Amino acid sequence: MENSGANTKTLLRTGIIGTLIVALCCFTPILVILFGLIGLSALTGYLDYVLLPALAIFVGLTIYAIWRKRKADACCAQTESEEKK
Repeated sequence: MENSGANTKTLLRTGIIGTLIVALCCFTPILVILFGLIGLSALTGYLDYVLLPALAIFVGLTIYAIWRKRKADACCAQTESEEKK
């Protein structure tokens, strides 16, 4: 069970960081400016096709990790209460 807790923590961290980065790129012109600076401004029209699905995936990953963490916490709490009896 110890490895599962670390895995859930890593999954949650990845989901939150990915969501923040993609949201920052979606709602601010960071990528448009960056692409313009490096000469790839022609690709800015396609950013929505990549960023919006990536945002959905990272939000889903975050929700899944939170669900897994709550499920593991409930399981551990139940096991501890049974051991005290």
